[in-house]
Amino acid sequence: MAKVKSVYVCQNCGAEAPKWVGKCPACGEWNTYVEQVVRKEAGTSAAVDSAIGAKGKSKPVLIHEVEVAQEPRYDTGSGELNRVLGGGLVPGSLTLIGGEPGIGKSTLVMQVVLGLKKYRTLYVSGEESEKQLRLRAERLGKLDNPQCYIVSCTLLEDMFVHIKNVNPEILIVDSIQTIATENMESSAGSVGQVRECAAKILRYAKESGVPVLLIGHINKEGSIAGPKVLEHIVDTVLQFEGDQHYLYRILRSIKNRFGSTSELGIFEMLQNGLREVSNPSEMLMTDNHLGLSGTAIGATVEGMRPFLIEVQALVSTAAYGTPQRSATGFDGRRLNMLLAVLEKRVGFKLSQKDVFLNVAGGVKVNDPAMDLPVICAILSSNMDIAVDSNTCLAGEVGLTGELRPVARIEQRISEAEKLGFKRIIVPDFRSFQGDSDFKIEVLRAAKVEDAFRILFG
Repeated sequence: MAKVKSVYVCQNCGAEAPKWVGKCPACGEWNTYVEQVVRKEAGTSAAVDSAIGAKGKSKPVLIHEVEVAQEPRYDTGSGELNRVLGGGLVPGSLTLIGGEPGIGKSTLVMQVVLGLKKYRTLYVSGEESEKQLRLRAERLGKLDNPQCYIVSCTLLEDMFVHIKNVNPEILIVDSIQTIATENMESSAGSVGQVRECAAKILRYAKESGVPVLLIGHINKEGSIAGPKVLEHIVDTVLQFEGDQHYLYRILRSIKNRFGSTSELGIFEMLQNGLREVSNPSEMLMTDNHLGLSGTAIGATVEGMRPFLIEVQALVSTAAYGTPQRSATGFDGRRLNMLLAVLEKRVGFKLSQKDVFLNVAGGVKVNDPAMDLPVICAILSSNMDIAVDSNTCLAGEVGLTGELRPVARIEQRISEAEKLGFKRIIVPDFRSFQGDSDFKIEVLRAAKVEDAFRILFG
């Protein structure tokens, strides 16, 4: 008979205890321990071993005897997804894609899978039936892939049986919170089930060399549902961001063992699927604000990718005595610091005024070079004087009011020139002497006052 073991697991952090406790000693949350019955059986391990086959046999070797070869990555057919992954899917990798409900996670993965005609793929869905997957593929207009297999399955053991029969080259699991194993009596999506199923899928991916894409739900706090160990297990964590009421989606890399974590991909949600946005600068800027105050264009860099972004500010008299400070897409604490610099170093009194800041397009920016566009947009709204629409800005603002150098200034200037701007204001630092290499007029400013003087006279 199978050995039965009962443990209590915290549904918030995944900590285990032999008996019920009111307050979790690991995370400090109350009433989060739930009893879970674990049955020690060999069913899952046998299913994994059967799916892996002979590929899973390995032995220890000396480190200098390991043969190193540049393994070719799997081209997903999506330039934006390849950029975020670091060049494509790595054989044997485990990638987790998370995001809000209805944001387009399944649509993105289905669109990529249907475009991979030279790889045999298996799409395991625990949320949708085969008919629903067929309807989604018809909406995407891609039903001519002879290598794509789909199955609706929620049991881990059955999933490995299908893997053994199909022998896929790429595996997709949608979603990990809907898969459960028979070895545990808790419901699908619980901490124990997510941890156990992810560990078995990880073993299959590493020992068989098949890249696996996992789709994950997120909780109300915005983090991926399940134990934190899920993000530690996988090789890559991708976050699909953006408001489902708007067209644009941002795919951001949070963790990547095979590439940079600062890259992002931008997609546009259309009726027939997601379209790649190759030039995000055109998306993040609008032409309907000409002559209006409170807007400025900044040159930012995400990873290796430069693009221009529009910053909007609104400054008004505080109506309720206490001034409000609100920032969307920008760090609120940094906004308070810039307002203090404006008041102390430049002499603009903003302590009794409401300041609202918005970064267009729903993008979150952490680039210090956005300091200068932010304070210029705030000053433009305060004085009700429009910033020249042909001028772009980039620069970090120090506490003494000086403009500090920023990285990749040549790429920022080149992007502004490509989009037709006539001049750009950058910090005055000696290490950059390439003004003559560009057709755009490069203006240098050592302090915040110098930039204001150039903009507003």
